[in-house]
Amino acid sequence: MPNLDLAPARRRFTGLSAEARRGERRILLLDAAYDLLGTGGWSAMTVRAVLERARLNPRYFYESFEDLDQLAVAVYDRVVAELGAAVWSALADAGAEPAGQVGAVVDCIVAFVDEDRRRGRVLYVEGLGNETLNRRRMETASMVLAFVEDYAAAGRPDGEVEDVVGRVTTSVLVGGFNQLLVDWLSGRVRISRSQLVDDTTALFLALGDGAAAVAATRRATKGRARRGAP
Repeated sequence: MPNLDLAPARRRFTGLSAEARRGERRILLLDAAYDLLGTGGWSAMTVRAVLERARLNPRYFYESFEDLDQLAVAVYDRVVAELGAAVWSALADAGAEPAGQVGAVVDCIVAFVDEDRRRGRVLYVEGLGNETLNRRRMETASMVLAFVEDYAAAGRPDGEVEDVVGRVTTSVLVGGFNQLLVDWLSGRVRISRSQLVDDTTALFLALGDGAAAVAATRRATKGRARRGAP
């Protein structure tokens, strides 16, 4: 480990309690790891690199984290929390119309990953290269799917029964949107940000309408079968 100039860090901690100093050091480690993970990827996020970027002594790493896996998950969770807060804010301002809500959420997510490209890499790319981070990514994806399903259920008319096609549609929407963002951020999909938002919103709404039609047809068919109708 090279010698570090720790004077800036010491000045930052001056006057803080022991608990507050630990909290500040944890933030420094998270910030350093986020930058490394979001630019150089998992291979760049070594303990040494994190400590150099955070300008902290080695003992402070293990004060907050057991290992790099735990730190990577903490970075991921922080980005997910920031995105969740942004989405809730967008929904609160979107009004009651489903089309407006879908457009607001799509615009919010695209802006979130475009305005800081490190976010997209942390959310959608680096989890594939680390088993622990990938497990957390899958857990988060399951929670997102559940949220979308619950949100859609809240908007259905009273008494309307959910159809399995709703779950299929949700999986297509979430998984497909994630991959689309990866392809757009990497340049494999070459369209403007505004066109990406407009096209994605239109396709999401069309898929939702198609899913509703499939579910309605299926319910009608089951109803006829129960009545013995031809």
